[in-house]
Amino acid sequence: MATTKVHRFRSGLEERNAKYLQKKRVKFEYETLKVQWRDMRIRKYTPDFILPNGIIVETKGRFTLPDRNKHKWIQELHPELDIRFVFSNPYQRLNKGAKMTYADWCNYYGFMFAKEVIPHDWIKERKKKICLNSVV
Repeated sequence: MATTKVHRFRSGLEERNAKYLQKKRVKFEYETLKVQWRDMRIRKYTPDFILPNGIIVETKGRFTLPDRNKHKWIQELHPELDIRFVFSNPYQRLNKGAKMTYADWCNYYGFMFAKEVIPHDWIKERKKKICLNSVV
C-alpha cells in the first residue's frame, strides 16, 4: 500500500488526490496494477490509483482521443474492472468544436466520474472482486 511511500506523481491532480487519501487515512495503491489490452497491438495500461475496495481511479486533466479510445477498449476487454475518472474539469469539451464534454462521454460509455477529488462515497463502497487472471 502507498500511504507512507514517497512517490513522484505525474500531475498536480494525482498529487492532490494522493494527499486527500492520505489525510483520510485511506490505504491505496499507486500505479501498481498492469492491465493488458489490445487494439492493433498488445499494450499495457497502468491505472493511477486502486482503492482498498478494488475501485480503479484514473485522474485526468486532459482526456485525449487516444485516452478515450484506450478506455473503451479496456472496458470492452475487462468489464470486471471498475474504472472511474477524476477530472480537473469534467465539463471541458472533448475538443475545440465538440458539443460533448468529458462528463457526457463518461455518461455515454458508462463510466463514473467526479470533479477534482475522489468522492467519499467511492471510498466507502463495498469491496469489489477483481479477477486478477485478466490483468498482468
